[in-house]
Amino acid sequence: MGKLVVNQEKLTPSVIEKLVNICPFNAIEDKGGKIEINAACKMCKICVKKGPAGAIEFVEEEVAQIDKSLWKGVAVYVDHVEGDIHPVTYELIGKAKELAAKINHPVYAVFVGHNIRKKASEILHYGVDEVFVYDYEELKDFRIEPYTAAMEDFVNKKKPSTLLVGATTIGRSLAPRVAARFRTGLTADCTILEMKDNTDLVQIRPAFGGNIMAQIINPNNRPQLATVRYKVMDAPERTAVPSGRVMFADMDRSKLTSNIDVVKVTKKVVEASISDAEIIIAAGRGIKAEKDLAMINELAELLGAQVATTRPLIEAGWSDARKQIGLSGRTVKPKLIIVCGISGAVQFTAGMNNSECIVAINNDPKASIFNVAHYGIVGDLYEVIPKLISNIYEMNNEREGAYIRKEA
Repeated sequence: MGKLVVNQEKLTPSVIEKLVNICPFNAIEDKGGKIEINAACKMCKICVKKGPAGAIEFVEEEVAQIDKSLWKGVAVYVDHVEGDIHPVTYELIGKAKELAAKINHPVYAVFVGHNIRKKASEILHYGVDEVFVYDYEELKDFRIEPYTAAMEDFVNKKKPSTLLVGATTIGRSLAPRVAARFRTGLTADCTILEMKDNTDLVQIRPAFGGNIMAQIINPNNRPQLATVRYKVMDAPERTAVPSGRVMFADMDRSKLTSNIDVVKVTKKVVEASISDAEIIIAAGRGIKAEKDLAMINELAELLGAQVATTRPLIEAGWSDARKQIGLSGRTVKPKLIIVCGISGAVQFTAGMNNSECIVAINNDPKASIFNVAHYGIVGDLYEVIPKLISNIYEMNNEREGAYIRKEA
């Protein structure tokens, strides 16, 4: 960071007039023969570069450099509900192992809750060096103050260089609190994470509506915090033999107080999520009318797939928001996704480009969806999809006929 310094002794009426006129934000004011810079300043430095020489200077402020060697380890927050670990945790452990291997750091997992001691050992089957368990009655239900206190205690004791948190409802509430406690940065919804040799974490995410991929680093603060959506990273294989150890952390229980009283917990009915689907049929702007979604649903039923949509169909009221794929929707990684009538904007592809097999149907041969698709069909979806449905019916009938003949 830096600041603008006005050399008042170099000011003359003509110099002041030039400085006032040169600022495009009206941030430079003439105060009785002296210059003042108000809050409208955008630090564009035009007054330094194009103003009268020496009248205003930009001075870099010295920032105390941290000793990065004091911070070691890549930690993962264990996201769970009553001890049932969310799959995003294992995906983050896989990425943590990859990042830690480059800088020879250990991998930690932080498990916060109540009656979770027995379940903590499951994490050792995924290659974590140490699992730190905060098991207290005050942590039975998620309340932001005690959970933040537990995470603060862990960071103060182990000083991890990096902390990864799943971008779940809980993770998105907890990560900013932890970042604020340590006056460090937080990058949300990262899609790519890389590690420099100096332990700086390169956090890459879509920015400006998905039009660019921003690379963000936090070179002079620790820990480095990032949240990652479910289905973005790859989970490691579970090993039959556990490795590492479980550590039961002790902390001052007076710090686990909360101003929130949990009166009642109503469990939500578990619904099928497109994030967990192995096959998805996705529909976009190419669908001309709501009734035309019937053929999308029929194709999905034949393939045992779930139906997903893009934002325009949600805004039209043709589909549920929980079915939306993209930056403002869900991230998916199915074995097969058939994309119907979707152009392939970055906002959409960022939510599905890690799918194992992408089949795109679009009548525009130059549609950007073909840049990420493994197989592309250039054609009118109103002609292609009915043919697909017809072919599937024929294949199913042939199989049933062959089965009957075999039985006979």
